Amino acid sequence: MEIISDIIAQLLQWVEQLGYFGIMLGLMIEVIPSEIVLAYGGYLVHNGTINYFGAVFFGTIGGVIAQLFIYWIGRYGGRPVLDKYGKYILIRKHHIDHAEEWFNKYGTGVIFTARFIPVVRHAISIPAGIAKMSHMRFILLTTLAVIPWSALFVYLGMVLGSQWQNIDEIAGKYTTPILIIAVVLLLGYLLVKRKMKKK
Repeated sequence: MEIISDIIAQLLQWVEQLGYFGIMLGLMIEVIPSEIVLAYGGYLVHNGTINYFGAVFFGTIGGVIAQLFIYWIGRYGGRPVLDKYGKYILIRKHHIDHAEEWFNKYGTGVIFTARFIPVVRHAISIPAGIAKMSHMRFILLTTLAVIPWSALFVYLGMVLGSQWQNIDEIAGKYTTPILIIAVVLLLGYLLVKRKMKKK
């Protein structure tokens, strides 16, 4: 665990040196969970190294590109490639199973709401790629979901300041309402979809 902590510390130092691009690249390669990178970006805002809107902007770009990579793997490599190599991008087989089940059940609209729901959040890009979902629709729905997520964690890191490492302890009371809203939106989407099918 200590070795992992040292690696994370070194990567975050690299993020700090690169500023906005460090946040973007940190989210693109996703070696560290996005919440930690964004919270650290908030800490840099607190220090005056970067500004809030720049951190959210580059965090959003990095988050969307990271999901595009996963989408492309699904689109051009398919499930076998992800089953074999998914662990290297922190996606396990059960994540993929849940994501495929959600996507097949709820359709392309789930790309937005699933971004706020644990287990399927990162893996939902995989069935979208396998199903060859439109690039434009995928990017739009992903961007709309990544913006509030980036804004929240950068803000929390900014408020916590030097205590940003406690992000896990306080994030729950903010992410739980978001999760509830996401579920409500999903249910609303399903109702609208059902009504349209009847018509």
